[in-house]
Amino acid sequence: MELSSILCVEDEDDIREILVLALESVGGFTVHAYASGREAVERAAAVRPDLILLDVMMPEMSGPLTLDALQQIPEVAGTPVIFLTAKTQASEVEQFKALGAIDVLTKPFSPMTLSDEIVAAWQRHQNSQAS
Repeated sequence: MELSSILCVEDEDDIREILVLALESVGGFTVHAYASGREAVERAAAVRPDLILLDVMMPEMSGPLTLDALQQIPEVAGTPVIFLTAKTQASEVEQFKALGAIDVLTKPFSPMTLSDEIVAAWQRHQNSQAS
């Protein structure tokens, strides 16, 4: 399966714009970007992304709460998720992976290498599913 469509949830407008620009322009992905977990949950089934990129700290619905809600939607329940956060201590990363994330990427991120990092995580995940 090829990675082409990413659902991205980031509450800060400027960071969301940079994410979209980096993923579309540099990575060549189709990006569906939302400002809140609630918005992502409402639209995820229609979008059916190949991957979900979730900010961890958001008002109302945090990244982990959003992930939990997305996992209840049959159309996206098995979709790989990557958390994007400044909280990247080993124990925090393990907690996020225990929730079902395939990887945790660090904020701030480099717009020029973000797509490569996402593709690398995606490929590791695909390889682990195949074996």
